[in-house]
This record gives sequence, structure tokens and C-alpha cells, in this order.
Amino acid sequence: MKKILVVDDNQEILEVIELILRLEGYQVNGLMDASYFKQRIREFKPDLILLDVMLGALDGRDLCNLLKSDQLMLHIPVIMISASHNLSDMQGIICYPNDFIAKPFDIDNLINKVSAQLAA
Repeated sequence: MKKILVVDDNQEILEVIELILRLEGYQVNGLMDASYFKQRIREFKPDLILLDVMLGALDGRDLCNLLKSDQLMLHIPVIMISASHNLSDMQGIICYPNDFIAKPFDIDNLINKVSAQLAA
């Protein structure tokens, strides 16, 4: 079973994404407090990370950059999620996510993008 880590500081959005992905057969682990990001990755060993851009005091792009600069974690695909940014904002600025989903998101689009990253 593929494992997905979802990082979002909005509990309602986190719960909706977790529910959708569980119904698709994935093992899902949600994280609201991004200060435990690397620890959770080491413990859970996700196959994919869904990462919100705005995480309260933290910026998801910084976490993405941290992940992509770590030899032990750079293989994990990252899909950034944001209501206020788009993919062109992501490219080359801080982080190179594998994909991007805008909020509010379409459920089918979310499932398709997750499936595509896990199949790659």
C-alpha cells in the first residue's frame, strides 16, 4: 500500500484530503504542525508528500527545498497545494515540486495527480 504524507495547517482541508485518499486505497498520514516535518518523514517513510504552501509561520516552499536538498529524501515526489499561488510561482523560486494543485481543488484532479506521481 502506497503511503502519502499530507501537510496542511487547515484541519478541515487536511481531513477531506485524508478521507479522499484513504477511499482510494492509500495509507495516509496527516500533519498540521510542520515543525515535525522531517521527523514524520523519517518515521512514516511516505511514497508521496502533499504540501500546502502557506503553513502558518512556515512556508511550504521552504520545506520542499529542505526535502529536495536532502540526499535521503529528494526521491520523494512533492505536490504543492495552494489557494494563493500557482505553478509558475513555484518554478525555480524556492523549490521544484513534482506537481501543483490549486485550492479549491477538484477531487478527480487530486486523485489523478497523486496516481500519476505514484506511478512514475
